[in-house]
Amino acid sequence: MTFTLPTLPYEKNALAPHISEQTLEFHYGKHHQTYVTNLNNLVQGSANESKTLEELICLSSGKPDMVGVFNNAAQVWNHTFFWNCMSPNGGGSPTGKIAEMINASFGNYEKFAADFKQAALTQFGSGWAWLVQECDDLKIIKTANADLPMVHNQNALLTCDVWEHAYYLDYQNRRADFVQVFLDHLVNWDFVNKRLEN
Repeated sequence: MTFTLPTLPYEKNALAPHISEQTLEFHYGKHHQTYVTNLNNLVQGSANESKTLEELICLSSGKPDMVGVFNNAAQVWNHTFFWNCMSPNGGGSPTGKIAEMINASFGNYEKFAADFKQAALTQFGSGWAWLVQECDDLKIIKTANADLPMVHNQNALLTCDVWEHAYYLDYQNRRADFVQVFLDHLVNWDFVNKRLEN
């Protein structure tokens, strides 16, 4: 199996002015592509060559001798997931089942948004802020580097990438502004609702 860079669910300029085409050229076209290339180089000709991305992530998680495979496989998955978490017409309060579950778990959308932003801002260094489903509950978590909910028996519903390359060209060091724009203008709640159905 050869892994390929997945097609974006929108044009590279579709998220502007919130995320510029230049950022996607680098973040998607360079960073994401590098993870794909590295992963192919690491598994080519090995017993793991025929495994799916998810199988590779679970197989390599926590194994020091497979840290390269884990980091690149997880980052391919994380970035693909992140692109789908955004929409040109996204952001703001959710509707549907996720709205009901957010109200049940956090009290209201405003409390969820504040907690999610806090997780994104307090992730030291590179990493991710996530909304996850654990059994029937929703939780907000943060992970460092390539770590992801899948290996912690959690269903990822939403993520915001807080590696600097996700926002530095557009927001410089203003991570808080980036996360607020993500919540207000970009979150694809239809995608989140579909994750709940699955």
